[in-house]
Amino acid sequence: MKRYLEGKRVLIILPTYNERENLEPLTASIFRETDSLPCELSILVVDDNSPDGTGDLADLLAEVNPRIQVLHRAGKEGLGRAYLAGFAWALERDYDLIMEMDADFSHHPRYLPVLLRASAEADIVLGSRYVGGGGTVNWGVGRRILSQGGSLYARTVLGLKQRDLTGGFKVFQRSALETLDLTSVHSEGYAFQIELTLRAVRRGLKVIEVPIVFEDRRVGQSKMSGNIVSEALFMVWKLRGVR
Repeated sequence: MKRYLEGKRVLIILPTYNERENLEPLTASIFRETDSLPCELSILVVDDNSPDGTGDLADLLAEVNPRIQVLHRAGKEGLGRAYLAGFAWALERDYDLIMEMDADFSHHPRYLPVLLRASAEADIVLGSRYVGGGGTVNWGVGRRILSQGGSLYARTVLGLKQRDLTGGFKVFQRSALETLDLTSVHSEGYAFQIELTLRAVRRGLKVIEVPIVFEDRRVGQSKMSGNIVSEALFMVWKLRGVR
């Protein structure tokens, strides 16, 4: 177990849209928290042509640090499309472990070592708010009810055991992504996260949850909207036929 990460090539995918204030301190924190790990870790910023210049800043950071790469997209196409583009980029370049992570510090870099080490025991590791030791910080009652209720709703409809189905702090083995038939994934937002876990379970992959505390974003505006929530509610029923 101690030597599991030795020599592994790890890619953290950071989808961004108007995250200029967060990007530099976040990338610095990621490297600071993971520099003691015996793996080769890089960051891919997937920017959707952010009006605030996030993409330009990412390019500047990449010029200084070769461990930062940037994938520019023409416009805002949604979180799911951003991750799929990042997954394709990672698979083309033979990364061993590929991570999803928010770019607003709600997924704190201090959890990266434990999530990566846990991948020795699973095909997919979920950073979970709703297992023992997990939780949320600075959330109102309404948002907690919406999030926990959404995961319970999806678990019930889809027959899944995982407690945090809508979270986006995940580690994938390369082989897991190659198994998931990513070209057939069309959902967005919370539904995208639910669909990936569902596909994994139905293909017999091992999915485990590791506790994290989710912290509300430090600066900027939340990307959560009524459309994203509505899509997840309706898409859950459509996902029942996914294999």
